[in-house]
Amino acid sequence: MRRPAPNALRLLRAALVLALLLSGGEALAYVGPGAGFAFVSSFFLLLGTLLVTFFVLLTWPLRALWRLLRRKRRAHPAALDGLVVVGLDGLDPDVLRELMQAGRLPSFSRIAERGGFGPLATTFPAISPVAWSSFATGVDPSRHGIFDFLTRDPRDYSTVLSSTEIRPPRRALRLGPLRLPLGRASLRLLRRGIPFWRTLGEHGVPVTVLRVPITFPAERFQGTLLSGMCAPDLLGTQGSFLYFTSEPGGDDPAGGLTFRVKVEQDRVRARLRGPAHPLRRDGRPLELPLEARLDRERQRATLRVGGERVTLEPGRHSDWVEVRFRLGPLMKLRGLCRFRLISLDPFRLYATPLNIDPARPAMPVSHPAFFSVFLAKLIGRFSTLGLAEDTGALNAGVLDRDGFLEQAQLFHEERERMLFQMVRRHRRGVCVCVFDITDRVQHMFMAQRGREGDAHAGAIDALYEQMDRMLGRLLAEVEGPRSAVMVVSDHGFAPFERGVNLNTWLLEQGYLALEPGRELPGEYLEGVDWSRTRAFAVGLAGLYLNQRGREARGVVAPEEAPALRREIRDGLLALRDPGGEAAPVREVFDTHELYDGPFRDHAPDLLVGYQRGYRASWETAKGSGARPVVAPNTREWTGDHCMDPRLVPGVLVSSHALRLEGARLVDMAPTILDLFGIRPPANMTGRSLALREEGAS
Repeated sequence: MRRPAPNALRLLRAALVLALLLSGGEALAYVGPGAGFAFVSSFFLLLGTLLVTFFVLLTWPLRALWRLLRRKRRAHPAALDGLVVVGLDGLDPDVLRELMQAGRLPSFSRIAERGGFGPLATTFPAISPVAWSSFATGVDPSRHGIFDFLTRDPRDYSTVLSSTEIRPPRRALRLGPLRLPLGRASLRLLRRGIPFWRTLGEHGVPVTVLRVPITFPAERFQGTLLSGMCAPDLLGTQGSFLYFTSEPGGDDPAGGLTFRVKVEQDRVRARLRGPAHPLRRDGRPLELPLEARLDRERQRATLRVGGERVTLEPGRHSDWVEVRFRLGPLMKLRGLCRFRLISLDPFRLYATPLNIDPARPAMPVSHPAFFSVFLAKLIGRFSTLGLAEDTGALNAGVLDRDGFLEQAQLFHEERERMLFQMVRRHRRGVCVCVFDITDRVQHMFMAQRGREGDAHAGAIDALYEQMDRMLGRLLAEVEGPRSAVMVVSDHGFAPFERGVNLNTWLLEQGYLALEPGRELPGEYLEGVDWSRTRAFAVGLAGLYLNQRGREARGVVAPEEAPALRREIRDGLLALRDPGGEAAPVREVFDTHELYDGPFRDHAPDLLVGYQRGYRASWETAKGSGARPVVAPNTREWTGDHCMDPRLVPGVLVSSHALRLEGARLVDMAPTILDLFGIRPPANMTGRSLALREEGAS
């Protein structure tokens, strides 16, 4: 029998893909500029869920026996039957101690009296994706490979997200204006190391993981997980808000998409822009009609988006609104957003980033895939965006401070409902939930804390008290001699008053060179002359050498690198702030001495440990430059932790007694395993903090 011709095979595969899409209902969607496409059919997800549920019920006795036979034995008896780990991102030990001593945090004090409270050394660098990856895996960054939010690709100097790689299918069939993928997109979590929840599952310990950072795309393991920080929006970004305004053109706010609209007879017509059409060759964005009718007498507006209708009042966020982008016959891409009417005159309307709909997930935001669907049925619609609280909109002046706080509370309440629902559903095992509100509010309100006469002077302290009340309710749920609650933060906080333009300093010192006609590097290292550049900076952690044999156009010989690192370190330590003669840099860490893991070469060559009050500038984070070298931070973002990690430790508060002296974030994974009778894997660089009875092994 003759084999079909290759073209015929392509047509057959394309027809099957098209048939799947046409019958499946919803398709999904584009992630990241140039990153690729991934298709998921909600219809088949639902059908698959029903079939899996039926299969689970039918085969439960056999599967239970098989798991029992495969289950790994525990090394020693467990000290606990149940543990709830509450991650409060950025909770600061000094602020916590101050408020506890003032009697304002009774639940924290109660937990500490039962077990203990102390600082928790963070990672090098003290950046959330780095720190939470060490929390999860029990290893230092050179063993899990995450060193910042962003990293450079040494093959072409491009700036990429450090946590996730998304690639489109390698081949596609062109049919007129359509581009039909022949194969599947590749979604890969770049964090290495084995998270402790996988090991717990292998030993038969029930485990649920909610919103821990750097868990997208969701990994398979014997438990349930909802992804956290770095899960994208529908546009493929880390959060791009939409802003509609009738004000005349000017500088558009950074961090979102701005649309200029006209008000005609108290009516506004616009288009809600979605991601690029995943099946079109021209990349035309998907859009929905958006219409607002203004009721000036009642000071409100009625908004229509696609088939949804919502009434908006100035100064309040709407409930979640479902947006459905039409891809073709029977095909829709679904997402969620909230709207906030800022003003009627001029017309100003804010929309949150377009979230992946957890009830019809466009991308794998949970494991199993139907876990997000289950949660949506349980608690209602919720945000799936990793960086949900829109600090960008507050920085840009689109949201005011009250609007930002309201939004942060809405997202926090969603996560709190998740936690309590899951805690009530399994009293045994481990439940981990990370809350981001503590980090975001301290970033945006550090300058206001304690400032006399400021309306938001108490915002941070009030938030700590709110977390205390949540813990009080949680303690009531998990009371018992063999149950425990731990509160963990990944780092502390400090003011961020002045930024250091590292690339400008490198340029002035002759380490970085530019193409003719340029005065400063542009965003993402645009305009850098690599043939004459020896060092450059991108991200918040530090700087890289342009090393021969590692970077695509490297000029620094490997044998010259140690001396160059020492030279740059000495120069940065000698830097002085012209505004006050202070030294912005407290220490510079050579990662070739700091780390010894297999991914050390992925790290910046030097980590810059700034003094309190200083941080890498906003321009440095994007690989660009600005003058002067040290400049005031003028944004609403006035608190930070990207400085010498020894200045910003995190927090550990545990109702179960632990060995707290010298405790580190990297110790949490082996500690949790040890408490459940599991010997931590040999590759973990952390140590267990569990106390041993005399004579116990």
